[in-house]
Amino acid sequence: MSENITKNQTTPALPSVSPTPHVRDKSSTGKIMGCVLLGLLPATALGVYNFGPRALVIVISCMALCAFFEWGFEKICKKKNTIGDLSAVLTGLLLALNLPVNVPWYIPLIGSFFAIVVVKQLFGGLGQNFMNPALGARCFLVLSFSRYMTDFSYKSGWGSADVISSATPLADVKNGLGFNLTSMFLGNEAGTIGETSALAILIGGIFLLCMGVITWHLSFMYLLSLIVFVAVFGGRGFDVEYLAAHLFGGGLMLGAFFMATDYVTRPITKRGQIIYGIFLGILTGIFRIFGPGAEGVSYAIIIGNLIVPLIEKITVPRHFGYRKAAKE
Repeated sequence: MSENITKNQTTPALPSVSPTPHVRDKSSTGKIMGCVLLGLLPATALGVYNFGPRALVIVISCMALCAFFEWGFEKICKKKNTIGDLSAVLTGLLLALNLPVNVPWYIPLIGSFFAIVVVKQLFGGLGQNFMNPALGARCFLVLSFSRYMTDFSYKSGWGSADVISSATPLADVKNGLGFNLTSMFLGNEAGTIGETSALAILIGGIFLLCMGVITWHLSFMYLLSLIVFVAVFGGRGFDVEYLAAHLFGGGLMLGAFFMATDYVTRPITKRGQIIYGIFLGILTGIFRIFGPGAEGVSYAIIIGNLIVPLIEKITVPRHFGYRKAAKE
């Protein structure tokens, strides 16, 4: 007995652990993904109207294929089915909106497989992927099938059946050719299915802001830092039309509001999102101004995804009560 008392007295006391307060929220993954899908409706609807029935076929195909590949992979690996959280459906929609309307049938098939199986599921599923699945697939497709992924077209007028192959307005901006800001803002321009209308994307982005799905920090700093970079290094100073063309052209708006803000691959803290947004803006500016191509959003976000762990390491706040150990 005395031996036990002695042992108990000499054993160091364990620290007292008490439950901490938690922030409670009624949001679920399915609700958040559903809100993002609703936010993408204006851009999707205008893309289908602008590019015709083929665009609708690509959208439906990508969404169905992504859902199928997620279900199939989880079935084979005997994992819990997660189709109900709508993340695969959202990946399919984002992938479709990043495709030109003239791509062959196998491009959506390969892209959907790469997005879901390679980028998402092989790394553990939702929450474990280190890059945005839709953008990862787009970059893979551009590198593998550049001929089809850079074949852009647009209708000669809304409601017209005539489809004309053309360079994107952002390519015209880079080459010093003329551009129409009104068309770029409204969406009657060459480009991928979902990136042509800045107005439609802004409507969806404002919807997400109002619903609290995203905050302004990342998107605003992304856009602002790109504008500052282009004004300094673009060679045309503070030319409002030139800067607006960089804002409205290409995939910037779609990337800033719907892909850079991806919950899994963005920083958690607001300070981290500000740093991340600035990094994306500068990197996009480097690609656009100094790179051989006119675009750069996809590659900027993919590279940005890789440095998110570092951003979080330096921006995540310290635990309450934490104090640095004094040097001896």
